[in-house]
Amino acid sequence: MTHQCSFIRRSCLGLIALFLVISNCYAQTAEDYGNNGIASFSHGNLDQAIVDFNKAIELNPNLADLYYDRGLVYNSQGNYTRAMADFNKAIELNPNDADTYMNRGNVYNSQGNYSQAILDCNKALEINPNSASAYYNRGLAYDRQEIYSQAIADYTKALGLNPNDAMAYNNRGRVYFNQKSFTQAIADYSKAIEINPNLFDVFYNRGLFYNSQLEYELAITDFNKAIEIKSNFANAYSDRGFAYHSQGNDKQAIVDFDKAIEINPKFAMAYNNRAVAYSKLNEHDKAWNDVHKAQELGFIVDSSFLEDLKKASGREK
Repeated sequence: MTHQCSFIRRSCLGLIALFLVISNCYAQTAEDYGNNGIASFSHGNLDQAIVDFNKAIELNPNLADLYYDRGLVYNSQGNYTRAMADFNKAIELNPNDADTYMNRGNVYNSQGNYSQAILDCNKALEINPNSASAYYNRGLAYDRQEIYSQAIADYTKALGLNPNDAMAYNNRGRVYFNQKSFTQAIADYSKAIEINPNLFDVFYNRGLFYNSQLEYELAITDFNKAIEIKSNFANAYSDRGFAYHSQGNDKQAIVDFDKAIEINPKFAMAYNNRAVAYSKLNEHDKAWNDVHKAQELGFIVDSSFLEDLKKASGREK
């Protein structure tokens, strides 16, 4: 997850409530349409926000803020090509705005162009050395390249500027976990939950941490919360299923693997793990069916498990 600046950044705040109740037919200036776009965005009407900003730009094609704001909307829609074009234009018109570089860095991160994301965050920090979001997003770019020392440094700097950023704690905790710095990892996950007790990512990540530490009951508790927040994420069910299986509760594990496969029918690992659970319940035909499906999807099934299944089932495949 990347950070964006507050959307209503440079427009007239006092006009927004007024524009919510006045018919669009009275909005005749670029500023009017721009504020309508802000109001539409703040109410989740992204398509209308684009329409409003298009009209504003038609009336005043030389105002950097309009391209910046429309770029944020496109980025929120996942339309990175158009978001990039708008941020480029905003920078062309105003090359000294830190937020625009930072948000273009967001787009580069989303596209997997991490080196360019870092360059844009560097530029943002050159203009505004106190941009917590720029440190966060640069940390994310380092994180995704597994340059963990730099990622930790940037997440830590972001937290120094914004100590209530739950996602920065979550991400730094995940990096600590990858480095096997478990004490720091659990401290950061717990701090993130203290700040935001409704954040899916941190409950899911802490559940993974507890699974790795064989603390399966704690893992299940965290996966329960993660699923409560986001019920359509297949991996959360699969990982909870693994915890149940590790406790010897294979019937419940199968329920979770079933759900993971329902959400993502091409989830090869879930088929493999369900095969293992079926084999523990001596349902060998079902286990073989899942083995075949996992292999069909490209999963390399453990050879020792296959040998055990052959012996238990009296089948070769």
